[in-house]
Formats: sequence, structure tokens, C-alpha cells
Amino acid sequence: MKKIYLIVVAILTVILAAGCTNTNVSDNNGEANTTEKYTSNDYIVEADWLNDNLNKDDVLILDTRSEKEYKKGHIPGAINVSWTQFADVSNKPGDKGWGVVLESEKLSEKLSEVGIDDKKTIVAYSDNKNGWGEDGRIVWMLRMANLENTKMLNGGWQYWNVKGYEVSKEEGNIVKTDFKVESFDKSLNADTDWINENLGKIKVVDSRDSSEYDGAVKYGEKRGGHIPGSINIVYTDLFKEDGRIKSQEDLEKMFEAAGINKDDTIVSYCTGGIRSAYITMIFKMTGYKKSMNYDASFYEWAGDESLKLEK
Repeated sequence: MKKIYLIVVAILTVILAAGCTNTNVSDNNGEANTTEKYTSNDYIVEADWLNDNLNKDDVLILDTRSEKEYKKGHIPGAINVSWTQFADVSNKPGDKGWGVVLESEKLSEKLSEVGIDDKKTIVAYSDNKNGWGEDGRIVWMLRMANLENTKMLNGGWQYWNVKGYEVSKEEGNIVKTDFKVESFDKSLNADTDWINENLGKIKVVDSRDSSEYDGAVKYGEKRGGHIPGSINIVYTDLFKEDGRIKSQEDLEKMFEAAGINKDDTIVSYCTGGIRSAYITMIFKMTGYKKSMNYDASFYEWAGDESLKLEK
């Protein structure tokens, strides 16, 4: 009997140990929800974490979708912002400088108006299924303004709904601040002249869809095609079906297949610097440290007839 007792205890110990070492948790649909491990997880937060921290005063949530979509329903407490609030859109697409980040003084005013400062964890989200990566543009811009505690919600609005978490129609409360942008991290941005001077020395990534890359004009661009030598990595290919970002392994395979190495200097662009800002953050997150966004992007490049294009 003593031997049987010891055997039963041993079996129970193994079972309990296995249960304790299982890091998977189930979401509301019973699916495994293991947090992916990236070279740096500092660029994202998970839906579970945000749900647990919704009511904290030091967490600011930015809904970067359209005002129309925001009013239909949003994450409780979220403030609705648009990337255009923080960019120079005084002229028209194709004009030099359209869509680039505002100068520090004006940007400081705009950031303060929506309650941004360096004392909060700032979480931005968009709709990864139907959007353009606007949350990536916001996080990229904030990090360029040296606000490091800024993150994208992994899976965005799409995965928040997959989880079945609370949705609100009540507008978030804005507490204005007096934040000042002291300087910009210029290593995160590239301009037209610098790119043109360095073609052939850098890896240029076109994050638009393949038809745009091949020459389709969909959004009022003055010409169609792509920057000479650029590599097409479509923005939507970054995501799993549920809207979450693909694994470190899958992303590395994608980038390596495209001929991109971790020691390359990478400049990403799209039509107006939105999708490309998102993929820049993904490059950073997966260890491609020398990654930049071209915020003037294809609008400006195609608008300059002296610059070459390929189809």
C-alpha cells in the first residue's frame, strides 16, 4: 500500500508541474493566447494587459481610426486622434513636405491638446483588418519626439473584439498637458534627398500592395510605379488572420526571403508614410535596428518629375 501511495503522489506531482509550466491562457473563444516573444516587446502591449489597465491614470489610449468608426464604438476611455493632426497637410498630396511631421513647437501644441506627456504609457490602436497602420504612424511619430513609453496594441481593434472585451460609445476624457518636444530622434526618419543620394547603399521597402508597386495610381499620386530597387513587402502580410502580428520567426523568414538583413539600413515608404511607419516599428521590434520611415513617401517622390521610377 505504501508503494501504491508513493506512485500516486508521483503521478499527481508530474501532472501539477505540467499545469504550472503551461504559459498558454485561453481567450474568450477558447483559443490559445501565448504572448509572442520578439527581439524587443517594448513596441507592443497585448489586449489582456490593456484590459487589465484600462482605468489607470497613467495609461492613455489613442484610437487612431476615423471619427465615424470611433463613434460606433471604441475601447473604453480611448481618445480619438488622426495622424493628420500631427502632420503638415497645409498644401496637397504631391507638394514637397506634405504629410511630414510638424515642427517641434507646433507638434508640442497638438500633443498637449490631446493629453500626451512623458509621464504616461501611451497605447495606440487601429483596425488591422481594414486600416492603414495609423497606430504605427502615431507611435513612430511619438518615438521620434523621444516619447519612448509608446506602444501599439497587438491585434488592434480587430483582436479586441475577438477577445470580447468591453466596447464604449462614451467619448474619452481629455486632460490637456503642457508637453514640449525638446528634440527629434532623426535616426527614425529619412527625406527625399537623402534617399535619392543613397539608392543602392540602402534597402528601400515599399509597403504598399502589389498593384501599387507595379504602377497602379489609386490615391491621387502624380505618377505610378515604385522607387528604383525597392522591395515590396505588403503591410497586410505582417498580420495573422485575427489581426495580431506574426511571430518573430515568421517575420524574420519574410524579411530574409526579401533579401533584408539585420545589419542593413532600411527605409520604408508607402503612399503617405502611414503603412511604412507601422512596418518601421515592426522592423525595430524584430531587431532590424537601422530602420527608418520616409514620411513624405511616394506622394512626394512621384511628385518630383526629376526622380526616377520603376514599374
